[in-house]
Amino acid sequence: MSNFILIVDDQEDIRRSLTGILEDEGYQVVTASNGSDALDLARDEEPDLVLLDIWMPGMDGIQTLERLKSLMPDLTVVMMSGHGTIETAVKATKLGAYDFVEKPFSLDKMLITIANAISFKELRNENEALRLASGEEHELIGSSSAVTLLRNQVQRVAPTVTPILIYGEPGAGKEVVAHSIHQQGPRCKKPFIAVNCSAIPDELLEGELFGYEKGGASGRGSQRRGKFDLADGGTIFLDEIHELPLKVQGGLLRLLREHSFERPGGNKAVRANVRVIAATAAPLADVVSSGRFSGDLFQELNVIPFVVPPLRERREDIPPLVRHFVALFHRREGWEPRQFDEKAMELLIGYHWPGNARELKNIVERVLIMASGQVITVADIPPLPASAGVKDHPSEDTPPSLQKAREQFERQFLQDQLQGHHWDIDATAQAIDLERTVLQRKLLQYGLVPST
Repeated sequence: MSNFILIVDDQEDIRRSLTGILEDEGYQVVTASNGSDALDLARDEEPDLVLLDIWMPGMDGIQTLERLKSLMPDLTVVMMSGHGTIETAVKATKLGAYDFVEKPFSLDKMLITIANAISFKELRNENEALRLASGEEHELIGSSSAVTLLRNQVQRVAPTVTPILIYGEPGAGKEVVAHSIHQQGPRCKKPFIAVNCSAIPDELLEGELFGYEKGGASGRGSQRRGKFDLADGGTIFLDEIHELPLKVQGGLLRLLREHSFERPGGNKAVRANVRVIAATAAPLADVVSSGRFSGDLFQELNVIPFVVPPLRERREDIPPLVRHFVALFHRREGWEPRQFDEKAMELLIGYHWPGNARELKNIVERVLIMASGQVITVADIPPLPASAGVKDHPSEDTPPSLQKAREQFERQFLQDQLQGHHWDIDATAQAIDLERTVLQRKLLQYGLVPST
């Protein structure tokens, strides 16, 4: 479909000549001889581009531009004038005009300006579509009481600059919550920078976050900006915050308290307007007790703690999540939408989902790629581990399964061991011969996060 252009000029010969040229180039064209008619046509036709003369009787081009922009803020407008001044061009630009062309204009220059203006409009629309799609991808999906509580919390904290600490198992949706806070706040059009603290070696993490100063102790030949520089005005999301080295914790504490930091190799304070959202799969209060995390930093972050429950504790959210993931996938691939039948959905609801919503999304995408029918059945779903049939809350008439009995014993055993070691995770892990990270995951799984 060709682009639609509105020409607004009081001179008939200019309207006629421009119309012929642009129609030969494949554009659709409509014309107006004054500002009032231009406003009516813009409302009715919603043009892709307006070519607007400045000097017209009655409502001049600047006044018409103001009215057009008040009605259609995203409208792309190129101003035309035979006796324009720098002052007029500046005023038009401030009011939102894309460009300014002087008469008599060359044909080549006019066509290039029009092509650039339409490309600019299309790029802006694409960016907006990507922004909306990103918002949908990071939307909090579900109707459970836990998700409803999270939505309410997000709405209350999003307008503020208060640091946020999010607890939850891997894959539960901590980054989704962080994105929701960012997108619903005043920083939504500024950067959202995510950093996984456990994925970057300790010796590189400080430079990754704070950058480097040229020369000095760093020995660098040039300055390098870090993630806090890149997130200026926006939000930085620090996942697995419990893995942050103590040295880097000090820099983060200063940032939260003074809104500034020093780059390694320098001694100059760098101002940073950044909202910090941190997340952890570990009981952070216990990491503080073990001496591996700053108590002061914990207090700064833990002002408003969020808890994202595991998917197995909110099974009623699985059907809407499945539909959400299906819609995202088909929109991305351009495929016709499909749906899961009742039996297939029951199978997904019954599964334990140790990988939480992330695992569910991966399974849904795998099924959509491999299945051939319009309706997804049980036969299309790949084999799930034996825990798929295990219910968290069996009825009184149903004897507990072996798996459930093991879980109950394990939870009580871990609780007794933690209490016996005064909730010191390192000491407990050593005493029961278990890797510390494995113990942390189990504590989150069983809700054994001590209150602070």
